[in-house]
Amino acid sequence: MNMAEKITVRRGTVEDAAVLVKFNITIAMETEGKKLDPATVSSGVEQVMHRPELGMYVVAEMQSAVAGGLMITREWSDWRNGEFWWIQSVYVDPAYRNMGVFRAMYEYICNEAEEAGDVVGFRLYVERTNETALKAYRAVGMKETSYKVFEFAFCNEYTS
Repeated sequence: MNMAEKITVRRGTVEDAAVLVKFNITIAMETEGKKLDPATVSSGVEQVMHRPELGMYVVAEMQSAVAGGLMITREWSDWRNGEFWWIQSVYVDPAYRNMGVFRAMYEYICNEAEEAGDVVGFRLYVERTNETALKAYRAVGMKETSYKVFEFAFCNEYTS
């Protein structure tokens, strides 16, 4: 049996909140060198857990441990009369990397999207220099677009 066969993927629950907060804080530091406020992140994760219209979490388990997680948020496309699902907050615990965890979560959301019926595609944004993530996204068939992402933040929510 290969490692990918031992991965169980499911929707995240309130019981997963603490590990998802940890993952979010870790990925921000790992990929962007940003220190997030744990109370803010915890509140943000809890909001998604209690308000499904905001999105959903997906977690992968291996050996009875949460090995990875991601969040899906929705964007309505009037051009396509359907939803794009944005893949966000992707994190795989270092102990479980290169074992098919992201691929398993991606396949899970593909199935969920097919069941939903009105999902027209997936989108995500990634740090330009995060070669590991870029390789993983390309490996599941995602392609870089011509779009650039712009942002205006009302506050500096990072502690450093």
